Amino acid sequence: MKKKIILLLSLLVIVLLFFLFELDQYLTLEHVKDHQQVIERYYADNRVATLVGFFALYVLVTGASLPGAAVMTLVAGAIFGLPTALLLVSFASTIGASIAFLVSRYLFRDAVQSRFGGSLRAINAGIDRDGPFYLFALRLVPAFPFFVINLVMGLTTLRLWTFFWVSQVGMLAGTVVFVNAGTQLAQIESASGIFSTGILVSFLLLAMLPFAGRKAITMIAARKALKGYEKPAKFDTNLVVIGAGSAGLVTAYIAAAVKARVTLIEKSRMGGDCLNYGCVPSKALLRSAKLLSQVARSREYGIASASAEFDFAEVMERIQQVIRDIEPHDSVERYSGLGVDVVQGEARVTSPWTVEVNGNTIKTPNIVVATGGRPFVPPIEGIDEVGYYTSDNLWEIRDKPQKMVVLGGGPIGCELTQAFARLGVAVTQIEMLPRILLREDIEVSEVVQEKFIAEGVQLLTGHSAKRFFKRDGRDVVVAESEEGSVEVEFDTLIVAVGRAPASSGFGLEEVGVRLRDNGSIEVNEYLQTNVPTIYACGDVTGPYQFTHVAAHQAWYTSVNSLFGIIKRFKVDYSVIPWATFTEPEIARVGLNESDAREQGVKYEVTRYGIDDLDRAIADGEAHGFVKVLTVPGKDRILGVTIVGEHAGDLIAEYVLAMRHGLGLNKVLGTIHIYPTLAEANKYAAGEWKRAHAPERLLEWIARFHNWRRNP
Repeated sequence: MKKKIILLLSLLVIVLLFFLFELDQYLTLEHVKDHQQVIERYYADNRVATLVGFFALYVLVTGASLPGAAVMTLVAGAIFGLPTALLLVSFASTIGASIAFLVSRYLFRDAVQSRFGGSLRAINAGIDRDGPFYLFALRLVPAFPFFVINLVMGLTTLRLWTFFWVSQVGMLAGTVVFVNAGTQLAQIESASGIFSTGILVSFLLLAMLPFAGRKAITMIAARKALKGYEKPAKFDTNLVVIGAGSAGLVTAYIAAAVKARVTLIEKSRMGGDCLNYGCVPSKALLRSAKLLSQVARSREYGIASASAEFDFAEVMERIQQVIRDIEPHDSVERYSGLGVDVVQGEARVTSPWTVEVNGNTIKTPNIVVATGGRPFVPPIEGIDEVGYYTSDNLWEIRDKPQKMVVLGGGPIGCELTQAFARLGVAVTQIEMLPRILLREDIEVSEVVQEKFIAEGVQLLTGHSAKRFFKRDGRDVVVAESEEGSVEVEFDTLIVAVGRAPASSGFGLEEVGVRLRDNGSIEVNEYLQTNVPTIYACGDVTGPYQFTHVAAHQAWYTSVNSLFGIIKRFKVDYSVIPWATFTEPEIARVGLNESDAREQGVKYEVTRYGIDDLDRAIADGEAHGFVKVLTVPGKDRILGVTIVGEHAGDLIAEYVLAMRHGLGLNKVLGTIHIYPTLAEANKYAAGEWKRAHAPERLLEWIARFHNWRRNP
């Protein structure tokens, strides 16, 4: 910080001295024209010294953002001639601009990014992606003050080398005009008069070239992707959606709502993973398990004795009943009633405009792939020999397991671990990383780990499942860690180490759709693949594998595919919440401390303990906390983590606040019903307010009250 202050003061001194001693008078066109012959004679007698001195002075003027660079460029043309002046000025201006760029970055970027990081996130992403194009366009238009461009670009994430070479090339055209004009210095009345309206328009059109070129490249790539396929003269439908999970259903719903003809194809069960294998059945299982855990805590509620008998098979049957109760929301009948043409069958993409299903070919201008994902099963020795369940088929279990191993310490693995443990199963959870729920802060993981251990779960973190085998008819897993290996016997194995995109086997590879290294479909910011008629959303493309994000993406795929010729929308991931439904429940939105440290974002932490909340105490759920990250000294929210009862519901208020730019002062000023768990959000905002109380103002107010008592 001290070095920054010294540098800033040095620059201020240079600028003040420049104007105090009226040095700017020597960099005016009138002064140069009056002394042109003197300068030319000195150059004739001292060529090297003049060139070096001029170069250094030009770098100093541009590096310190002082006025006069335009006049110096004219002087260079007049004194040195076009070739020498062009070489001299082009490099001196770029070096000086780079110095100004670095000074701006060193002095101000951290502070600006820290204070306005949320607002600048989209700009930073644009600079990372298109920075050279933006800079080149700005450099080509002399109407933009170059010193402003230098300083502003220093505040962004643009790399120095990129800034240097783009500036060198981009400023060349304007430099040529100025240097060439300088060769006729006697005829120039003012520097601003060099550029006529026609020249400025020409530069503006020139500045459009990078973007026009990029558009042309995109069009060429699109034509290449479509080459070899015959576009139908007429289409059967406006949109074909493959997959009737969350992403596909919402895409079809929106398309039908705007009166498009849409065909939805599903090869298995309507509702996809969420309804049939994921969110719905897992939450039904968790609810039964939670009820049993509450019965076991009866004495905490003043009930001397309580017990519950249950049939494991009936618990699992209840899950199927819950699915059946929700099925009508995602049924063929409902979507047919909405105007969607629902086809049950296995789709195959046969061209950018055609999809085959049940022996029929459907012609469509656009295709949306929403095929979701499938459980990933690691290739561990012996795993097929012992057999395993995944989230796709574990709901078929009817006989209560005695000893269960759960592979994976992510949200799915943790939810299943706790649920089955509460149903009386001896569960061992194996996680290769140092802790479960690695995406959360350490303190969050520790709270859940302590709860698991208290409920009888055997946690093997830092262990990798290396081998499965049978011994005396029993299934065994060998889990290795740095301290050695351990053998665990089990009768049921659940693999919950993640999900893989379901992107292969239905024609995408043959049509030329590009996939990422992890198998997900590669899309641009409009969720469009490299084959321009094909879009993708949901788990099959990522980057988030959440049902609500799949639905969020679906809006963009539907609108962009149907109306892209008029207007396209870039998908927005700026505020993405999620929850892990263990007990205690965990909810997140935005940054946590681990993310902030990793990204170099400065933050301030405000924490409120839910153990102090009236409703939580009355409910016997006085545990957990609300942790809010804000910009230092400001109430702008960077991220929130809530641990505790109904955390997934409580986080919604903060999601709304972040999405619409509301700070903690607005949360504090909102009336919350008493007594509710939602008051935790207001009290967290109150903790922030107390930490930022205007102490000096309060001192004056105290004096005012004293004066009122003793006038």
